[in-house]
Amino acid sequence: MAQAITRETVLELLPPRRQETHKGSYGKALAVAGCARYRGAAALAAEGLLRGGAGLVTLASTEAVLAGVIPRLPECICLPCPQEAQHGGISRTAGKRILEASRGCDALLLGPGMGNTEDTAALVDLLAPGAGCGVVLDADGLNAAAAMDALPRPVNAPLVITPHPGEMARLCGLTVAEVEAGREGIAAGYARANGCVVVLKGHRTLVAGPDGQVYKNTTGNAGLSRGGSGDILAGLLTALLAQKPDDPMAAAVCAVWLHGAAADRCAARRSQYAMLPHDLFEDLGALLAEEGR
Repeated sequence: MAQAITRETVLELLPPRRQETHKGSYGKALAVAGCARYRGAAALAAEGLLRGGAGLVTLASTEAVLAGVIPRLPECICLPCPQEAQHGGISRTAGKRILEASRGCDALLLGPGMGNTEDTAALVDLLAPGAGCGVVLDADGLNAAAAMDALPRPVNAPLVITPHPGEMARLCGLTVAEVEAGREGIAAGYARANGCVVVLKGHRTLVAGPDGQVYKNTTGNAGLSRGGSGDILAGLLTALLAQKPDDPMAAAVCAVWLHGAAADRCAARRSQYAMLPHDLFEDLGALLAEEGR
């Protein structure tokens, strides 16, 4: 049976911010995200990385996406990438450049808003195994992985996947109804079989580890049922993985609880109807400040 994630659990696992430190003390994270249609996904994921405490954050994307993100997030480092013509996404020809940038990073996020294209699939196939650091596969990264013979994964580094029920169904060859009917068993089984951490999103998000350990989140509400919420979670998780590269379960457990707890605070002031994903950052900051973080 899944163990409930509590505030006490998260405060124990959340990495502290010590006084005698610098930006290099809190991890280097690289996000590969965005396309012409989904520029906001890259912005939300990058802000999730920054607000999650990563010391250095680089966003690899097209010039058009970066032009929209940087005025909002001047702290973000840019890695301009060539754009493929048909969908306005990151061209596969950027693979070598991104792979070089990933050297020395502590965590890599692949997928938010990239578009479900052949170029995205080629980038995921190259970058996930070659990064040399922990990898978070989200959104279109998962869509690409579902079409592959095996889950692309880093060598000697953790892999975390963040599927919603539809993406989990495609990964497992099941229907969404089957996934929803057996959420805990399916998440745990997939994590064990593939040696990864599974964050199965939905009401009471589950975090399953390769050792059979399963946690159930106790925060969050239906106000999160909007495009963009998952991009923030993916960024927040990757930031925490960059700070705890040897403990992907802790990073995932903290991320899902903080994301949901911020959403609960946000709903209290904005309502579940009117709250928007980017509103969560204010509540995340207030929540962490209350806990002295």
